[in-house]
Amino acid sequence: MSKEEKPEVTLRDMYSDYFLDYASYVILERAVPHVNDGLKPVQRRILHSLNEMDDGRYNKVANVVGNTMKYHPHGDASIGDAMVWLGQKDLLIDTQGNWGNVLTGDRAAAPRYIEARLTPFANAITFDPKTTEWTASYDGRNREPVALPMKFPLLLAQGVEGIAVGLACKILPHNFIEVIDGCISVLRKQPFELLPDFPTGGLMDASNYNDGVRGGKVRVRAKISIESKRLLRITEVPFGVTTGGLMDNIVNANEKGKIKISRIEDNTAALADILVHLPVGADPEMSRDALYGFTDCEVSISPNSCVIIDGKPSFMGVSEILKHSTFLTKDLIKLELDIKLGELQNKWHFSSLEKIFIENRIYRDIEECETWEAVIEAIDKGLEPFKKLLLREVTEEDIVRLTEIKIKRISKFDSFKADEAINALEEAIAEVEKNLRNLTRFTIKYFENLKKKFGKGRERKTEIAEFGKVDRTQVVMANETLYLDTKNGFAGWGLKKEEAVEKCSQLDDVVVFSNDGKLKVMKVAEKLFVGKRPLHVSILRKDEEKIYSMIYRDGRDGSLFAKRFKIGGITRDKEYELTKGTKGTRIMYFAVHSSEEESQNNLLVVHLKPALRLRNLARPFQFGEIAVKGRAAKGNIVTKHSVDRVVRAPKDFGDETDFSLE
Repeated sequence: MSKEEKPEVTLRDMYSDYFLDYASYVILERAVPHVNDGLKPVQRRILHSLNEMDDGRYNKVANVVGNTMKYHPHGDASIGDAMVWLGQKDLLIDTQGNWGNVLTGDRAAAPRYIEARLTPFANAITFDPKTTEWTASYDGRNREPVALPMKFPLLLAQGVEGIAVGLACKILPHNFIEVIDGCISVLRKQPFELLPDFPTGGLMDASNYNDGVRGGKVRVRAKISIESKRLLRITEVPFGVTTGGLMDNIVNANEKGKIKISRIEDNTAALADILVHLPVGADPEMSRDALYGFTDCEVSISPNSCVIIDGKPSFMGVSEILKHSTFLTKDLIKLELDIKLGELQNKWHFSSLEKIFIENRIYRDIEECETWEAVIEAIDKGLEPFKKLLLREVTEEDIVRLTEIKIKRISKFDSFKADEAINALEEAIAEVEKNLRNLTRFTIKYFENLKKKFGKGRERKTEIAEFGKVDRTQVVMANETLYLDTKNGFAGWGLKKEEAVEKCSQLDDVVVFSNDGKLKVMKVAEKLFVGKRPLHVSILRKDEEKIYSMIYRDGRDGSLFAKRFKIGGITRDKEYELTKGTKGTRIMYFAVHSSEEESQNNLLVVHLKPALRLRNLARPFQFGEIAVKGRAAKGNIVTKHSVDRVVRAPKDFGDETDFSLE
């Protein structure tokens, strides 16, 4: 290939490369948290900026946002929103001003009106420049942390949610105290279980939590108390639901006829307080179940625990994340102790050198030296008899530091105080070495101190419970009526001028039997087509398993069949054949019974058409002679003779609902 020739690149290749680059950037640099510190890049940069500006006083959020833009390649809006989110978690940022309300959904004030600073907890667990790995900022002018040295499972205590290209992350928040107890259990090699805890409280069924990985589910309910027969009070709402949104949701459910309320009022301030007033005659317990079944008083949350580890996204359960964070904390504490030990040993080394240098008047050996090399050599020679008492070799840097000691310090040197200082350093070194030997015990003590110092007021807010799923068909208000227009073949709650069939709700299903022997189930609507002159139309109630009796003639001149059957499992809007499907089939008799016993006593008279050698033209038939089967059964033969009609026997066998065709 010549120098002028360039490799041919297709648009497909360019799109693929650019899209993958963009997807990787969004995953790694924006949407998914790092497993080590539990932070997204923008959150990490905010905390780094707050630490950089920290002087103990509050800073305007606008100033913090501006300072963070030195490190963050995106606009101020994304930084401000991320900072508000961190502040509302009440863990790392001490807030002042209107920071919004997670209960009502009210937004925070503008960044120029609110202030923030780091909490003591943040300073205790987050920052240590000596153990931080640094990298250049996006423009190369500054340096920022790759990951903060987080000595606490912040990711689990705080939770996080993010959407990337082809990837999503949703880690639910967990209780502060329980997270620390879990860390201690990991270090002690004891079993533990970690379940979510939401700042808005509520009731939680986490029986299918699945350790927070994909496929798990958590159901969260509002806490609803029955104050009286006509009043319900909502004092805690599900995670992610605001009181204003919940009120609108309840009002919409009432307007759609799914629940029945008279009015609703919101008294939410620091705590949620929604009053739901019920109409006269309403059952408060059923109304509460209806709120769970048809409104956001119960929500289902699907976690998806995804983190960045070793430079790529990975799906880890919360137990695995807790173990990783615990051992990372242990490693960071060891690194801090190693650094502290080295600093103490260096301090002891120089303090001992200084004492030897002054007490043995080695400084006098340099009075006649004419060159710098001679000075270094003289001091080194004077220290020679004492080098074996030191912890390490004496370097040229040590000797240079000795030459920098001022005459005033030498003249006022107190040997007793120097010995005290050296002894104190030796005790500190011994303490650090002891902690390193018992690193696991020391790490446990560190977590216990965190819980003791910062755990007050952070008790569990969400109550753990197990509750069944509300059957919506059982609690929906049956405040509609199903009407039937037999002539034109329409049914629905909007046909108010037609024949009323029965009461229903807007969630019910309609079962339709056509006069050609077919069955179909459809969702009830304001108006739907059920076929002209249907055989039977009613509401299908799954809790009322009815028995259906039917006699049909197979084809135009075929045998007479009888069957008793139950509908069984069905698929909505699918048509089912109840006969053999022969052309010209006619339904001679159809009845619905509320019980099997009732259907057994159903006595009919079958009238045959006159024929040669046929004397008895009226023959009795009782459905109790045949077994109850499924809808697909074709039935038992009643007679092979031509049938004129089928009628009921004298009415002394009960009050069945009769749909006989005479």
